[in-house]
Amino acid sequence: MIQELYDIFLKSSGVNTDTRTIKKDQLYFALRGENFDGNKFVEQALKNGAIHAITSDESFENHHNVTVVSNTLNTLQDLATYHRNSLNIPIVALTGSNGKTTTKELILSVLSQAFSVKGTRGNLNNHIGVPLTLLSFDSTTEIGVVEMGANHQLEIAALSEIAKPNYGLITNFGKAHMEGFGGIEGIKKGKSELYDYLKKSGGTAIIGRWDAEQEARTKEIKRIKTPVDTRIIDNTELLCFEINGKKVETQLTGVYNYHNALLAYAIGLLFDMNDDAIINGISNYEPTNHRSQVIHKGDLQLIMDSYNANPSSMEVAIENLANKDAEYKIAILGDMFELGIYAQEEHQKIVYLAQQSAINEVHLIGSNFNKTDCKTAISHESFEEFTASFKLPEDKKATILIKGSRGMALERVLNLL
Repeated sequence: MIQELYDIFLKSSGVNTDTRTIKKDQLYFALRGENFDGNKFVEQALKNGAIHAITSDESFENHHNVTVVSNTLNTLQDLATYHRNSLNIPIVALTGSNGKTTTKELILSVLSQAFSVKGTRGNLNNHIGVPLTLLSFDSTTEIGVVEMGANHQLEIAALSEIAKPNYGLITNFGKAHMEGFGGIEGIKKGKSELYDYLKKSGGTAIIGRWDAEQEARTKEIKRIKTPVDTRIIDNTELLCFEINGKKVETQLTGVYNYHNALLAYAIGLLFDMNDDAIINGISNYEPTNHRSQVIHKGDLQLIMDSYNANPSSMEVAIENLANKDAEYKIAILGDMFELGIYAQEEHQKIVYLAQQSAINEVHLIGSNFNKTDCKTAISHESFEEFTASFKLPEDKKATILIKGSRGMALERVLNLL
């Protein structure tokens, strides 16, 4: 059956799971989730131009241009793997607690200097997003880059079996999704499922020389390491570093992005690219979606890092702000989610760090931060409470860090300012 569906897929203009965005001749997969049932929209998909629909609704058994399967998601994943094998191209997979999307975008920017490359759009990195990413690759794609996200054990193992990467990297092990993984050791084990796959399949790991934990976990795997001859030159506003005697000026802020850039550099070397092309790729990458983004508004310098947050990324963002040579520094921090039983302890640690750092004002927003013991930090139960009381300092050039979990929607601070 997969071969038959694959033949239809090859005649289609791509795959879609949402009838609201269906385009002519796309293949529609009717997925069922907690809050939606795509099976209800099969007729709508065909009416809107879908070439064919895949559903688990048996009432469509004899319907023209509809295939009925027992599990639509499994069929989507099987089709993606079938397509991946048919293309026979090298695939780079990456996961990690922090910096996945930025590192993925840096890798795409680097590889695009020399190859026709495609990768994960946005953060479509889960059990649905990974197959959709694979199915977006076509005969013109020379290298595929697949981001993998997870919040439980065995998810990275499953995604690896779908994507079958030849190369893999883990940006870092940090305190993200601690509730689902069951603590930091669970996170390391879950993320390292990518290494388990590479070991089994004979793939290659790309690791940072600074990460002793990953050195230890990849001893029995083919691996390449980031370059040796490199150092940070400046991080006053944007990160600038030197590699092999050549200057790399990035459009990113934060020392943590130095490591992300070096991983992208190593991927360029892996595919035999020259230094200048790799440097162009890193320098040309401009962050969007409020990830490590520097925005100027008058005398204000905003470090917009509000796309998401966990204790590890919050810690390095605070340290980055504290180390800035700025006249007046303000941290606006929102609650971190998915911490479970670790929530109170981890929020308190962040408060202690922020209060002890060289930061003039610390504002905390959300119910978790509101339960912490604050001395000099200013706590706000809600965003509305924060907006009612926050005032910018007069006659000072302020640098402001804005950081919080996605659900806190701290990009609203931009409108306030």
